[in-house]
Amino acid sequence: MASPPEYRIIMVKSRFARYLMQKFGWYLVAFFLAVSLNFFLPRLIPGNPVKVLVSQMATGGVQSDALARIYDNYMREFGLDQPMHIQFLRYFANLFRGDLGTSFMLYPGKVSHLIREALPWTVALQIPTILIGWILGNVLGAACAYKGGKFDAIAFTSALAVSNVPYYCLAIILLYALAVHNPIFPVGGGYSFGSFPELSLSFLLDALHHYTLPFLSMIVVAIGGQAIGMREMALYELTTDYVHYSKALGLSDKKVIRYVFRNAMLPQITGLAISFGTMMGGALVTETVFSYPGIGSLLFTAIRQTDYPLIQGCTLIITVAVLLANFLVDIAYGFIDPRIRAAQLGER
Repeated sequence: MASPPEYRIIMVKSRFARYLMQKFGWYLVAFFLAVSLNFFLPRLIPGNPVKVLVSQMATGGVQSDALARIYDNYMREFGLDQPMHIQFLRYFANLFRGDLGTSFMLYPGKVSHLIREALPWTVALQIPTILIGWILGNVLGAACAYKGGKFDAIAFTSALAVSNVPYYCLAIILLYALAVHNPIFPVGGGYSFGSFPELSLSFLLDALHHYTLPFLSMIVVAIGGQAIGMREMALYELTTDYVHYSKALGLSDKKVIRYVFRNAMLPQITGLAISFGTMMGGALVTETVFSYPGIGSLLFTAIRQTDYPLIQGCTLIITVAVLLANFLVDIAYGFIDPRIRAAQLGER
């Protein structure tokens, strides 16, 4: 028979496993709903993509009867001649096999191959932007709350201004100021024309040169948004009873600020997961403005061409990234905050 400490450990593990499975189940439902929307929403776009594809062949002098046969073949190959519910079930079956389909506009290119080429560019732009923006924004917000005065007035006003600037506006301003009017950086692209992606110092420096403007246009907004949230939470914590009590006990300001910063950080961790979704939306605009070869540019082109499989593939990647980030933060939150952990494990 297990001793009381061992029994308690077993019970805690059991409760945590139950909580983990419950959370996983809810996220699985959210994934199913999101993937269903990924399937149906592109089909609400007016127009028949196969007709567009075949009409482009008509400019080459292909005869009408041949075009009709090509049209029928494409409709069968893409499964668009089937009822909607059959297409939906086939989509899910292919999805679980890892088959994202064939692109309409880049036929016979596979969607998985196109995403595999674009994804590293978006990851290289998104992950540093989110993490650096989150860290610098929180430090700036905490400094504003602690110092106050003129520093707070200037920094807070600046953060409030840049956080409300749409991504495309800031991107266009930077593009004009630092690429068109003053040609310090390239106008667009991920690397110079004529270059080929390779693991070499010259290519990395060239890619970094093209990377700078898209990175700046996104990180400025990220820092501003995180700074505002952190400042408000830190100001709230500075007025709480434990801060006044700590000061009355004679604790140093450095130690008090450490407690304030730790408690104010908890909601910001949730904001880190949310920022994955908002930054993905910003990436769509930013990559389009700068012609950056990432998922955003690929998705924009797919929407313009009514490319159902490519739209579904791009939105699937975004959906998985956002849900996974939220799931991991949801679990990590319990380890960081004892109050949340107690509620998760049913200890109160």
